[in-house]
Amino acid sequence: MIKGGQRIATATGVMLADLHRLGNVPPATDAMFDPQYWSARGEISAAPGGRGSAWFVGGIGAAWVLRHYRRGGWVARISSDRYGWQGEDRVRAFAEWRLLQYLSERGLSVPKPVAARYQRTGLLYRCDLITERIVDAQSLGAALALAPVAEITWRAIGAAIARLHRHRVDHADLNAHNILLDGGQRVTLIDFDRGRMRRQGRWTIGNLRRLRRSLEKISRNLPAGRFTPAAWEQLTGGYRAEWLCA
Repeated sequence: MIKGGQRIATATGVMLADLHRLGNVPPATDAMFDPQYWSARGEISAAPGGRGSAWFVGGIGAAWVLRHYRRGGWVARISSDRYGWQGEDRVRAFAEWRLLQYLSERGLSVPKPVAARYQRTGLLYRCDLITERIVDAQSLGAALALAPVAEITWRAIGAAIARLHRHRVDHADLNAHNILLDGGQRVTLIDFDRGRMRRQGRWTIGNLRRLRRSLEKISRNLPAGRFTPAAWEQLTGGYRAEWLCA
């Protein structure tokens, strides 16, 4: 199990943080996980694709993304944001924080984790995560909606996924919205909720198939040529090349 981070008790729960990234903006309290706190400071805006539960927050010296974990599917009708308590090591925000920290320490292109928090009530808990923001970036899906993506970028995406797989990390939701491209077309993989480390196996193929289905789905509503068999060959070519260079 991946460990790391400073554990801090707060007024309503427990926080896990990197104190160097946290700095002094704002104080390490529950307030930093409250969108209203940031709204009062004029330092908040909705993050694209966040489905109402993710925000860009922070001013000078703290360009962050705040995400409140929400449930999906039919179970959300029962509880939109509460999860069954299975111990602190199983808190979803803590697990994602530690996985991001592990990957960041190894130089992979993922958001650097700042802090995570849970609030427990009996057998249920709610949780939040703050990561560093990838400035001047958009999702692969958004980029395709604007223009075709260059071959070098498709290959870079494949290489980034291969590096993730080489570190035995299974991304639970690898899709076109969880791949970011910045102004220099550098690739960052995001949203590692439910991600985990596994022995090498056919799950890597499953990750790639999920991504291809996502690209095929969004391309149905895009101009012809935005996602093509050639583009997929370029992506998988970058993936294979990265494995050969390892």
